[in-house]
Amino acid sequence: MLISEPITTKRKKLRHAEYYDMQTTFDLLYERSKNGNVFTNLMSIITAEENIKLAYRNIKANNGSNTKGTDGKTIKYISKMPQDKFLKIVQNKFKWYKPQKVRRVDIPKANGKTRPLGIPTIWDRLIQQCILQVLEPICEAKFHERNNGFRPNRSVENAIAQCYKMINHYKCFYVVDIDIKGFFDNVNHAKLLKQIWTLGIKDKKLICIIGAMLKAPIQMPNGDIVTPDKGTPQGGILSPLLSNIVLNELDWWISNQWETFETKHNYSGKVNRDGTIQQSSKYRGLRRSSKLKEMYIIRYADDFKIFCKKYNEAKRIFEAIKLWLKERLKLDISVEKSCLINLKRNYSNYLGFRIKAITKRKKYIAVSRMTEKAFENTKIKLKNQLINIEKPRTSQADEITLYNSMVMGIHNYFKYATLISIDCNEIHKRILKRLKGGMTNLVKRVGRLNNPILIEKYGKSKNMRYINEIPVLPISYVQHQNPMYKIKEICPYTEKGRELIHKNLGVNIKILMKLMREKQYNKSTAYMDNRVSLYCAQYGKCAISGKVLEYDEIHCHHILPRHKGGNDTYKNLIILHKDTHILVHASDETTINKYLNNLKLQPKQIEKLNKLREQVGNKIIE
Repeated sequence: MLISEPITTKRKKLRHAEYYDMQTTFDLLYERSKNGNVFTNLMSIITAEENIKLAYRNIKANNGSNTKGTDGKTIKYISKMPQDKFLKIVQNKFKWYKPQKVRRVDIPKANGKTRPLGIPTIWDRLIQQCILQVLEPICEAKFHERNNGFRPNRSVENAIAQCYKMINHYKCFYVVDIDIKGFFDNVNHAKLLKQIWTLGIKDKKLICIIGAMLKAPIQMPNGDIVTPDKGTPQGGILSPLLSNIVLNELDWWISNQWETFETKHNYSGKVNRDGTIQQSSKYRGLRRSSKLKEMYIIRYADDFKIFCKKYNEAKRIFEAIKLWLKERLKLDISVEKSCLINLKRNYSNYLGFRIKAITKRKKYIAVSRMTEKAFENTKIKLKNQLINIEKPRTSQADEITLYNSMVMGIHNYFKYATLISIDCNEIHKRILKRLKGGMTNLVKRVGRLNNPILIEKYGKSKNMRYINEIPVLPISYVQHQNPMYKIKEICPYTEKGRELIHKNLGVNIKILMKLMREKQYNKSTAYMDNRVSLYCAQYGKCAISGKVLEYDEIHCHHILPRHKGGNDTYKNLIILHKDTHILVHASDETTINKYLNNLKLQPKQIEKLNKLREQVGNKIIE
């Protein structure tokens, strides 16, 4: 099952770009790419200190940053390093880039098979993140609207919404399902580098670095070293973007067969709510005066479908795509998994959903459910977790929390299926035996929900159960939600697009930029990065007095002092006014009285101050 990136994560990435003054640069790259400009000097942007700091921030926020590569190092190793040293190392690596060995691990799949994952070293992940941040706005301007995977502000929801529209509005009831055989393992390196060049990315130094990344030696689980001649390692930060570049050519080839086919006559159309322009008049003209085959592509990563109106056309398109993939991209399709489906008769599986067209009020509409595979996997996972609740591996409360998170994850992902309530009710019946079996004495019908989110989502369910007064969420209580198209104006690389995603930072940008560029040679990378975050999180105010801080008034305080075991983590730091900081550490009564008179703190503010004073070992102020 593919899980889309949470919207909170996307917003954080936007915030990070603003923290480090890179947003304007990214906006300009996007605009120039839209205008068809060529980029020949991207390395100066990629190796800029601000871009490297931003890469560190984005890597640090990723759970995978604590996974070791072949060198055994994680983000913690870099976070303790002085920032100036860290920046210099990254810049030097770009000068003569040679990737370290990639660690290969096999991740077990639900069907018993394994999926190979390549884990670069933390330094190589930083290098890839630096490149990704600069390439993404350029590529975003070139990608097709119905490319939904591994892109900012796009998700599985958008892909499912597009599928429904093909059935409900465009009346396309024939689907060409194509499965590319081992896509990530068979990407042709030479072809990929040419495609990058064709997108206008013509910085030769950068192309050489990406080429070196693609051929990075792989250390197999048995210790053998393999040098790949094709493929992009799943697990590499740059791999999702590179996979989209590979298949971008396919998107536009299909689109130009019908949807974006250029006509001599300019057809007008109304603007839809999502910002797209209605093409109905153009399509009527094409149907009347051309022999073009009507087709639409919907893609999520390497998983894509072609929707058609006629069986014979779909049959020809199936053969054409098979040949095109082989001749243009050197990729084969899986004959067993690729097929042509009549949606009026059979379901088509896509991203864990199975979709079909059924008659309702004399017309065909889209209906969807979980795929059989997703249904079985969900049932088994929940059953196994109920066993863990009955016989806890750690604490029963932790096992129930994990079970609840699994239920909420299933509901959040599959709520876009029109008949999801049928599937969830069936799963509930299958796992109910476990609740009625060995857990009879534990499970109670009466209890109380305290969490406002859970009350809102599950408060009305009659299937709520409680174990030791802890709520156990019902898998059966799911509410269908119509999937939405992505609003066209939403874009992380335009001012208007960002306004639809999040609010402004609400801090003095000039002070933020000074703070970000300040160099303290005895401070760690983590300290300098977290200081910027705290300034924004506190809206530029002192955490005690609430005073809006000028640049020379900003002090960053360790809550638990370093000599007592404190560190440079975000939770152990706080932004204070310089006078408040003096009060935290002051022990002389004259000094304390002087600064109390100056600051005029209220009782609640003194209470906060005393908590910090106790941590550093000072007496509280009465």
